[in-house]
Amino acid sequence: MNESVDSTKKEGFFKSYLSCFRMKTKDIAANAIIAALYVALTYAFSFLSYGPFQCRISEFLMVLCFFNPNYAIGLTIGCALSNIYSITSGLLGPFDILFGSLATLSACLLMPMVRSFFFSTLIPCLTNGIILSLEFTFLLGLDATSGLSTGIYFLVQFGWIFLGEFIAISIFGYLLFLTLTKKVKGIEKTLNLRLNLSYRF
Repeated sequence: MNESVDSTKKEGFFKSYLSCFRMKTKDIAANAIIAALYVALTYAFSFLSYGPFQCRISEFLMVLCFFNPNYAIGLTIGCALSNIYSITSGLLGPFDILFGSLATLSACLLMPMVRSFFFSTLIPCLTNGIILSLEFTFLLGLDATSGLSTGIYFLVQFGWIFLGEFIAISIFGYLLFLTLTKKVKGIEKTLNLRLNLSYRF
């Protein structure tokens, strides 16, 4: 990262955090691009993106929210649109649109509050792990067909979801953006990165 001044040092973190949600034309356009990219990647890797055992590659885009929570808008919309596929597959339908999007939104809003870049990537692993595991266990009743008790099945499912998110976000997303922010000059302006510019690894 170049020697750009981190706005959090000037104004205080929460003031800077809230200022990220002042929507300008470029913010609307950026969120539209993020939403479209999320949907495209989710559908392109659909064999990995749905079901009890998933590794949704498009989730790596959530790393953007560590630097600008405004991207939560595009990512949540992209997640909702991607989860429409669940209706056609007969998996979870509107429940996945609602709860999957809620997991994404909550993670995106919380990530900038963890000042360590790597540890912030664990938040979507946790939110998706908990919420999606509850979906698969109690809405689909998959524990009844697996031969496992509800509690054990939930923990197993949580482990699989957490692992998939960890691969997409904490490994792929983290390493990608770690390289970009440290090696590419002017990347913070190009991607409109506004928070945590002087982050801890």
